[in-house]
Amino acid sequence: QVQLVESGGGSVHPGGSLRLSCRTSGSSFSLYSMGWYRQDPGKERELVATITADGRTDYTDSVKGRFTISRDNDRNTVFLQMDSLKAEDTAVYYCAARFMPITKLNAPDYWGQGTQVTVSS
Repeated sequence: QVQLVESGGGSVHPGGSLRLSCRTSGSSFSLYSMGWYRQDPGKERELVATITADGRTDYTDSVKGRFTISRDNDRNTVFLQMDSLKAEDTAVYYCAARFMPITKLNAPDYWGQGTQVTVSS
């Protein structure tokens, strides 16, 4: 069983930055693909960014150039650096893990509990 715990959410003004962290339990972190999803009330959950076990990254179009996903296998942690935040980035952000690559067509094996990100003036 893998447990994921997110941190780093909060409230910022438009144009600001936040860095989300997701620490995982277990000794197989380096073998997992990791992803960040987000969900705003009344909307479907959206896949925001992914990073494979060998470090390949992918982003949804709306965050390209503003968000950066990275991982530290020594710390069993994945990060999401969010810059130039916009009001439409407001959502609960969830960390996820999957033994195979995460795409829009599959479901992760494990989820975190979520962390709220609010962008408003």
